Amino acid sequence: MSDPEEPNEILAAAATAKSHELGAEKAKREARNRNWNIGKIGLGVGIGSAAVAAAVLFANRDKPKKR
Repeated sequence: MSDPEEPNEILAAAATAKSHELGAEKAKREARNRNWNIGKIGLGVGIGSAAVAAAVLFANRDKPKKR
């Protein structure tokens, strides 16, 4: 029989596959943490542009219209 201290090639391949799987999961978690949250950015841009439009309308409300 084989020595129990020495893994055979099937167990070695399984251990390698498991380590690759764990590494891929860790990389996915790190990638999710680094990505920007596009929804919040879009909301901020929308609110900002609405504020600029409101400021322009407010600034121009008392000016007489030229004809």
